Order: sequence, then C-alpha cells, then structure tokens
Amino acid sequence: MTHYPGPLRIAPLQQETTSSLICRIASRYGMQAKVLRACWKWRNYPPGHEGGGARADAEVLLNAAGRQLLADMCGLEEDVLARALPSWAEGDAKLRAEAGDPVGLWRIGGAVAGPVAFGCRLCTARRTGAAVRVVRYTPRWERACVRHGRWLLDADANQRLEHLDLRGLPEVMAAQRRWPSVARRAVRAGAEPERVFALAQAVVSRWWEQAYGWERETIWPRRLHLVAGGDAGGDLERWRIVGRDAVVFPEVVAVAEALLDPAMAELVWADSGAGRPRALPTDGMFCRGLGERLGRGWLGPLAATDHGGPLIAWMGSVIRLRRGADGPPGYDNDPWWLRQEHQSATMAGQLRVLGKEKKAPGSGTMWRAAVPAEQRTLITRTIESAEEQLLQLRGVQTGPTADVAQQLLRNLRHSAALIDNAWRRTAVAAVNAGMPWEEVARWAGMPADTLMNMLAAGQEDGG
Repeated sequence: MTHYPGPLRIAPLQQETTSSLICRIASRYGMQAKVLRACWKWRNYPPGHEGGGARADAEVLLNAAGRQLLADMCGLEEDVLARALPSWAEGDAKLRAEAGDPVGLWRIGGAVAGPVAFGCRLCTARRTGAAVRVVRYTPRWERACVRHGRWLLDADANQRLEHLDLRGLPEVMAAQRRWPSVARRAVRAGAEPERVFALAQAVVSRWWEQAYGWERETIWPRRLHLVAGGDAGGDLERWRIVGRDAVVFPEVVAVAEALLDPAMAELVWADSGAGRPRALPTDGMFCRGLGERLGRGWLGPLAATDHGGPLIAWMGSVIRLRRGADGPPGYDNDPWWLRQEHQSATMAGQLRVLGKEKKAPGSGTMWRAAVPAEQRTLITRTIESAEEQLLQLRGVQTGPTADVAQQLLRNLRHSAALIDNAWRRTAVAAVNAGMPWEEVARWAGMPADTLMNMLAAGQEDGG
C-alpha cells in the first residue's frame, strides 16, 4: 500500500511550476523529490541538459487522478491549485485517456506556459517560512525583486546562479517600478505590452552586442562589474551573457516608453520628409532624441545608421502607416511585429554557444568573442595601413640624403601613429568590454595609471 505525505497544508506560489511545488512538498516532509515523485506513474523521463544535469525548468503535467493526489498532499482544494499553477489543466489534452492511477508527463516549462525563472528565496521564506528554491513562470519584464534587490535569472540555462545582486543599481529597481505604467500606456495605445517589451529588448540587446566599439559607453561596464560581484574580468564572456538582461533593463524600459510616445513617432515622420519622402538622416531628430532620453547624446548617429536592425524596422513601419501604405495584417505595417532574426538571444542559447566555442581549438576565441566584427575590422585595417607605409620605405632610398631622410622619417612617423592608434583602439575595446584596467595594462606592458592617462589623453584629442 502506498503512503502519501500529510497532513501539512502547503500552498502553491502564484505562477509556480507544478514540478517546483512537488519539490517543495518533498522538502517540507524531509523527503527527496524523486522519492515523492514515485507516487505517480511517469510516461517519460525528466528532461536534462545537453551533456547531463537536471533542468531546473522541468515541468510536469498530471492527469485528473494525479492532480487530485497533489491536492491531497497540499491539503488544499483543487481550484486553489488551478488558480496558482499555469500548467494545472495542461495535462487534460495529453493524458485524457489515463484513468484510475495518478499519471505524470514531463515537459520543459518554457514550452508549457512561457518563460521560466527562479523565484526569490527571500520572498519564498517570507511566504512559506522556508528559503528553498522555487521556479515560476515569470515574464522578462518582472525579473527585478524590488523588495530584496535581486534580478531573477532564467531557469532554463545550465548555470548555477539563481539571481544577481542589484543593491548597487537603484536604476534597475526604478525601471521595474516604472514598467507597469509603460504597460498601461501600451494598452491604451492598442499594443500588447509583451510585444512592446520584446521589441525594446531586441533594440537594446543589439546595442549591447555593438557596445564594445562605443568608446564613450561607461554605464553598462560599471553595472556589469557590480552584478558580477565587483569584477567581471575573470570570466567576462560568461558575465556578459548572464548579466545582460539586468544591466540593460533601464534602457529597455526607456526605449519602450519612447516607442510608445506619439511625439517620438512624429519625429520619425518628420525625419522621413513627411509628405516629401527622403532617406532617414544620420542626425535625425528621432534618434537624437532617443539618445538623449537614454543619457547618451552621442548614440543618435550610431542608432540611425544601424540598417537592418529592429529600430530601423520599427521606424519604417511608422512611416508606412503614416503614408497609408497597406500590407498583410501583422506584417511590415505592424510597428510591434518583431522579425525572428531580430529577436534577442536567450541566456541559455548564448551559454551553449559559449561552451562550444571554449571547447573549439584556436587561440583567437577570446578575442573574437570580446570584440565585435566591426571593431576588429577597423583595428585590422589600421595595422594593415601601417604595414603598407613601412613597405613603401623601400622605394624612397635614392636621391639627395636630406630628402631621403625626410621621407623616411615622415613615413615612419605616420606608421608609428597608425600602430599607436591600433593599440589604443584595442585597449579601449577591451576596457569597454569590462576587462579590468590592470589586466589590459599587463597586455600593453605598462602601469595601469599610465595606460589610463594615455587613453584619456587620446580621447580628449579625438584619438
């Protein structure tokens, strides 16, 4: 005879996964989760990560008898669990034929009811008295726990962290408080808040990938170091992936606000020439205003020339709508339609790619991952120009001595300037990527203070 735990009353948390609730029940009764799960008959195996390891975002679907059993274990009525657990009724379609015995079916949470994240253990302790792990269906615009200053991470990635510390980043908590008003504005404008957020996140995530080449970007590196515990340099690639959503969240909310502002849409229309169509200018009022809203007055021209990105696509939709251009519903005439290629990569996907890159042979992996293609190309071209100048010295070794010496010195000086420019750009790219000054200084073979002063002087001179 099977003995079920009881009679404790264990309430589910709102939007909790059923699998998470089962684990909490087992913990409450001092049992291993796998022992408690033996009370159900399972039609498949728990999903795992590639290369091994259980998935934190694993979800279970239960038949009618299985749901009744879970309700009995919790000491609650089924309707209480139905209101809290998004996957509660999902088992009906999959397990309708299963009758009598309690039966369960494993699934991945993201395929059942949307993005899955870890819950805040401090909030869980406040609600339940136990600071245990909880996994919940949580949209990406609700990841900051304002009460405890934590950013709640995706549960679908194969990494150990459940949250990032936001206590040194009040602007992230402020953005979380501001988001509900942005969502209400979206509803008033006839747009779905989740689509507005997805577009804004795609825009800012694209900037995040380009920001290595932005010498004036200082906000994101500072935040990244803070969420990494003070220094992201030891594992920069991983921290750029794990910390991205938390670091850029204030800008995502600000971009969403801007895209919903009718006055900003008017600037797009004016930039397009209004009734006299023209190409969007690099110094357009919309992108300039967007950069100012983000506290980055220099960002406008960079955003305006990012052709093929989600921001330009949104601007194009706004212009077409104002001109009365028709198109299939949900296509280019919908400003909030986000193309698949514009969707921002998830943390889990990026970590998988990073793992494969680290296993691949070749010493250039770190450099390729740390600096975007545009910046690498610029540095490479500068070095090639220096090489070309040095090669030209071979052709100026005849003629009057003074003329030859003058030409040699002029070419050498120009080559030296190009090489100096190349290493400065390389150092700035590394620092902007979040590498500590001390480590970059070791690469350059000079004291960190000297390097800092030289790069600061170079920026003042426009270098």
